[in-house]
Amino acid sequence: MILAILQARVSSTRLPGKVLKPILGMPMIFRQIERLKHAKKIDKLIVATSVDPSDDKLATACHHFGVACYRGNLNDVLDRFYGAAQQDKPEHIVRLTGDCPLADPEIVDKVIKHHLQGKYDYTSNTIEPTYPDGLDAEIMTYSCLQQMWNQAKKQSEREHVTLFVYNNKELFNIGSVRQTIDLSHLRWTVDEPEDFMLVEKIYQDLYNKNTLFLTNEILEYSKNNHKLIELNEKFARNEGLMKSLKSE
Repeated sequence: MILAILQARVSSTRLPGKVLKPILGMPMIFRQIERLKHAKKIDKLIVATSVDPSDDKLATACHHFGVACYRGNLNDVLDRFYGAAQQDKPEHIVRLTGDCPLADPEIVDKVIKHHLQGKYDYTSNTIEPTYPDGLDAEIMTYSCLQQMWNQAKKQSEREHVTLFVYNNKELFNIGSVRQTIDLSHLRWTVDEPEDFMLVEKIYQDLYNKNTLFLTNEILEYSKNNHKLIELNEKFARNEGLMKSLKSE
């Protein structure tokens, strides 16, 4: 079984409530899930949020939209993620985050396929980033997740689920998915108001033509909308992680 766990919380610091901000009348996170349902290699998807009252609205929304939801520790995200996986104990777990409303199910499937064929412990398209920020996909074996949960001690490794793998690469058989053209400078994730403005505009212009518009269509759209793409280029990739590392 391949279980996808979508991490999300309402109390984000840079853009509070972003996962529930509406895009064409539907909360952003459920637009993302709408796309992820097209990933052919995912057997089940669950949202992992926290028991903090700030996430009550998200849990209620999951129930309303018929999406499975697990609630765990707010700050120990690795523990929350592990708790969400324990219910099914799947062979493999795909890690996704709720700030990626342009997630591409074909890319998710590509990462999963590479992982399975290589029999890796952990595989992602972020080790050597070549995809736009916001198309991230990671997959790990259940035993790999157990090892992280047992051995990760640093606060940053508890807050950022797979950081322990990056810090201890010698312990794991790691797979990496790259593409020929490096598009890692493009920012399609949502952490700032400008990010949301960009994504919302993309949906407004592309969704009605094709509800499952994918990466190539967004890239083609971007060629004719340079000023829009410039909205959020000033923000650095992985700012949240950098902030955690600096605090240690």
